[in-house]
Amino acid sequence: MLVPVILCGGAGTRLWPASRASMPKPFIKIRDGKSLLRLTHERVSQLKGVSHVVAVTNVEYGLRTAEELSGIGAELQLLLEPFGRNTAPAVAIAVLWIERKYGPDATLLVVPSDHLVEPQSAFADAVSAACEQAELGKLVVFGVHPTRPETGYGYIKQGAALGSSAFVVERFVEKPPQKEAERMLADGCYTWNSGMFCFKASAMRAALKRYAPDVLKGAEDAVASGVARAGMVEFLASSFSTLPDISVDYAVMERATNVAMIPCRFVWSDIGSWKSLADALPVDAQGNHGEGKAMLVDSQNTYVRSGGRLVAAIGLKDLVVIETPDAVLVAHKDASQQVKEVVGKLKMDGDPVATEHLTVERPWGSFTVLGSTDSFKLKRIEVKPGRRLSLQMHHRRSEHWVVIEGTARVTVGDHLFDVPTGESTYVPVRTRHRLENPGDTQLVIIEVQCGDYVGEDDIVRFADDYGRTS
Repeated sequence: MLVPVILCGGAGTRLWPASRASMPKPFIKIRDGKSLLRLTHERVSQLKGVSHVVAVTNVEYGLRTAEELSGIGAELQLLLEPFGRNTAPAVAIAVLWIERKYGPDATLLVVPSDHLVEPQSAFADAVSAACEQAELGKLVVFGVHPTRPETGYGYIKQGAALGSSAFVVERFVEKPPQKEAERMLADGCYTWNSGMFCFKASAMRAALKRYAPDVLKGAEDAVASGVARAGMVEFLASSFSTLPDISVDYAVMERATNVAMIPCRFVWSDIGSWKSLADALPVDAQGNHGEGKAMLVDSQNTYVRSGGRLVAAIGLKDLVVIETPDAVLVAHKDASQQVKEVVGKLKMDGDPVATEHLTVERPWGSFTVLGSTDSFKLKRIEVKPGRRLSLQMHHRRSEHWVVIEGTARVTVGDHLFDVPTGESTYVPVRTRHRLENPGDTQLVIIEVQCGDYVGEDDIVRFADDYGRTS
C-alpha cells in the first residue's frame, strides 16, 4: 500500500511579503488559482493505488489545510504538531501512525508541500521506480538533474547502479560554495537532493532505532498521547517537546547504508525565492510575467505581482515587484534570496508586518484591520456560512458591530438575538459575547473597538468550536 505523506510547515519568510508565518508559502496561490499545497495533493492523489493521503502540519494550519484540500483527490488524514520540530520528527510520527493503521509493510512517499513537479507522467515513473527499491528494504531519495551550479540546494553523488533505474548513494553534499557547485555540475555524477523520500514503514523505523533513537522514542511518546478528532490527530505539547529539532537527512539518510537514489526526469523547483517562482511561470516575449493589476511597459525579465492596487512597471529589467496591502518588495532577481534578511530585521524591530497580513485568516473566516490607534481599532470581519467565533470576553475594550452583509446571530451576556443587514449592536467591556453566521451566505460586519488597549491578546475564551484557548 502506498501512502503519500505531505510535509506542510515553514515560517513563510522566503516569499515575503505574500508569504508570512500566518499564511506561509504552501498556501500561496500560484497557478490557476491553486496553491502549492493543493497542487501537491493533486499530484500524489493521482498516483496508482493511492486512496489515502497523510499531511503533517502545525496545529495552527490544521483547519486551513483541511479546507484547502477538501473534496479533492484521496481521503486526507491530518497529523497536527503543536510546534515545528523539523523533518525527522515529522517523518517519525507519520511512520508510526501509518504503521499502526496500515501495517509495517506500508510504503510511504514523503513530499514537501511547497515544490513544483511536472509533468505528472515523469513523477509517476520516478515513484514507481522508488517503490521497487523500497520493496527491497531501501531508503530512497529522489535526485534531480542539476541545470546550474546552485549553492542553495543539497546534492547527492550517485554510486554503483542498482538495476536500470536506481543507484547507490555514495555521499550527500550540503549547500556547497559556488566553485564546488560548479565542479559538481561539470562532474556529471551529482544530482540535486529534491527532499522527497520513499521507504517502507518498517525500514524507516529500523533506521530511526539505529541512527536516531531519541527521535524514535519522542515520536512514540507523542503518537501514544495523540488526540484524534474528525480526521485529525493532535499531538500534545508536553510529549512533543522531547523531540529534537533535526532534519531527516541529518538524522538518518546521511548515516544509513541502505540508501538508494532515483534519478528523475521531471522538472522540479522548490520555489525557494521569488526568482525561482518567476522562473517557473509562463512569460511573454520580453520575459515578463504579471499577476493581478500589473502593467509592464518597456520592461524585460521582470515579475510583477499585485495583491490589489495597480502596479505600473516602466523600464525595469531583471526585477521582482511584489505588492500587498501593507508592504511592497522591489528586488533584483539575483538578490531575492536576501528577503529573509528583511524579515529578520522587521522581527528584531517588533514589526508585525514580518509575520501577519492585514487580513488574518481564522477557522471561522477572516478579519481585516482597516485602521487603528492605541485606543481604537476598525475591522472588517467576514464569517463563513454556519461558522461562529468563540464565546469570549475582553477586559479592556468594548465593541460596536454594524452588519453590512447577511444576518448576524449575536450573544451578548444572557441575550441571544439576530441583527439584520443595516443594523447594529453594542458589546460592553467585560461582557461575554459571540458572533455567529446562521445563514448560507457570507456574513460581513464592521467592528469598532474602543478602550485603553486593543491588542489581539486581550481575549478570554469560554467556549470554542476549534479547540482554541488563547
